[in-house]
Amino acid sequence: MTALTIETFVGALALDPIGDDHFRATNIDLGHGVIFGGQLLAQSVIAGHTVAPDKSVKTVHTVFARAGAPAEPLDIAVDRMHSGRAMASCTVTISQGARLCARSQVLLSADEDDCIRHADAAPAVPGPDESRAAGESGGPWEVRIAGDADVNDPDAVGPPDLDVWTRFVGAPADPAVGQALLAYATDGFLIGTAMRPHAGVGQSQAHVTLSTGVLSHTLTFHEPVDAGEWMLLSHHSAHAGHGRCYGRANVFREDGTLIASFVQDAMIRPMQSNSPL
Repeated sequence: MTALTIETFVGALALDPIGDDHFRATNIDLGHGVIFGGQLLAQSVIAGHTVAPDKSVKTVHTVFARAGAPAEPLDIAVDRMHSGRAMASCTVTISQGARLCARSQVLLSADEDDCIRHADAAPAVPGPDESRAAGESGGPWEVRIAGDADVNDPDAVGPPDLDVWTRFVGAPADPAVGQALLAYATDGFLIGTAMRPHAGVGQSQAHVTLSTGVLSHTLTFHEPVDAGEWMLLSHHSAHAGHGRCYGRANVFREDGTLIASFVQDAMIRPMQSNSPL
């Protein structure tokens, strides 16, 4: 694993055409041995843009089927469903050889004037300058935790809520890339949020004593995204049980504007022993 730069992130979003609506893409190697789901979300956003460059992605819904290997390139296939004046839609399938990794439904929308308008207000939390850097933070992807939550510590018990400031330093002023980088950031915190109320359970145990992974993720954009500016991801886990957890979050600009929302289903269960029965 080499040091990450903003060019590393943007490079993984550069889809190389290899046929009609078929692309190849590289991976961001975080040193975990598997491709981070946020990368597949981000690439799905960029692939969706190819069917209607005059529109922006409104919603992406992704199901993660199997883990991918960072050392192998990805094959990305786009199946166009519809393209009209106001809306467009497609299916994005990401594979490595015969191994299907993820499939997304992407809805795109043209910009329209308001008919009605309202939005949730941002929570009152410490700003990014008053928040501490998180373990996920590194290189151009900055992550800061607002408040005293520590999702890695199994003994740090709290409510199923987590407020996270994030930005990508040096991100280009490209609307599609901004959406994709925000999509990347949304994948990583709801499992830890669900663990917070439970003594003896923390994110540091993931892939050690606990088997965890995102199963599906739905992200909706409300306003344009500048990923180079601070964004607040305000998470809440509404339910955990039966080896699964569910959570949702709103994303705000530093000025309090609501720019996106997302929900996620994930897995949390004891790591299975590999010893013979």
